Amino acid sequence: MEALNIPKTDLKVLTKAGKQYVFDVLRRKYVALTPEERVRQQFVHYLMSCKGYPAACIGNEVSIRLGNTRKRCDTVVYGRQAEPVMIVEYKAPDVEVTQQAFEQISRYNIRLRVQWLVVSNGLQHYCCHIDYASGTYYFVEDIPPYSAIAGTEPPT
Repeated sequence: MEALNIPKTDLKVLTKAGKQYVFDVLRRKYVALTPEERVRQQFVHYLMSCKGYPAACIGNEVSIRLGNTRKRCDTVVYGRQAEPVMIVEYKAPDVEVTQQAFEQISRYNIRLRVQWLVVSNGLQHYCCHIDYASGTYYFVEDIPPYSAIAGTEPPT
């Protein structure tokens, strides 16, 4: 497997009937280990272990309704008052992060109205902060710590 640009985490992987599964600590169950799922699991562990995101404030495969359709956000991070503050969209490492990924996550944000959008393929990570008051957005170089997005310190 290709090394990711995320601190390595020892994931709990099992093989059943020739297929690999990884334990998702948030959903508390084994799920199929696809390349995209590997990125999700490594990224979630990175958020928790390196950026101080509490597991209780992160949800994987969060269902939302957009018009008459149901969609699933790969990961949603919630603030201290259980309000959504970040959406993360994952792609497999061999999938280029394109404008389409940002259009996809922006559609999800119509419903959730978060301040932070992140897209990652495990090799490249893009983090965007939305300032609704000024109607602007800007990209930051690093994923902010949980304390910055949960309202305890200003974003950088």
